[in-house]
Amino acid sequence: MSSTSGDRRRTAAGGAGRSTSRVREQKRAQFEQPRNRTGLHLALAGVALVAVIAVALVVVMGRGDQGSTAASSPVAAGGTEVAIPVADLAGGQARHFTYDAGGVEVKYFVMKSSDGEYRAAFDACDVCYANKKGYTQQGDVMVCNNCGQRFDSTQINEVRGGCNPSPIERTMDGQNLVLKTTDLQAGAKYFQ
Repeated sequence: MSSTSGDRRRTAAGGAGRSTSRVREQKRAQFEQPRNRTGLHLALAGVALVAVIAVALVVVMGRGDQGSTAASSPVAAGGTEVAIPVADLAGGQARHFTYDAGGVEVKYFVMKSSDGEYRAAFDACDVCYANKKGYTQQGDVMVCNNCGQRFDSTQINEVRGGCNPSPIERTMDGQNLVLKTTDLQAGAKYFQ
């Protein structure tokens, strides 16, 4: 072999080595540059966290926006009845309430259905009550928040069992829908 061909091989190998070395240096420089975007990433993460919290608050408070307020009901004299003014039910929106049954928070809802009847039911059913998710109103339908079953408001207090909202007996007394506290206490089994 001549010295010229050996020189060519060394030059080619040296050129390839220099080329590889330059590529490595460029990549190293790319990764060693200061991370000036870290502040931007933290700011974006903070904004995302605030957005998630805001959405969670809207979802949690959304039940109230649908006319489903959770509030303690007024108890009539003697503590044997709960009276709810029907004027509060005029819009057809379900109103959610709670009743303290000896330390157990019994949840229930009342509403004026599309047929003009006043309805009352526990915010639970015989099937899904253990999940403690209750119902949400969508138009003239109550929807189980656990299984998604839909129940026409006109069937509340009419159809019993299964995933139907568990009915509460009710009467009218003047301008009030009246529920017996003994009936509400009996519903504690759904919320223990």
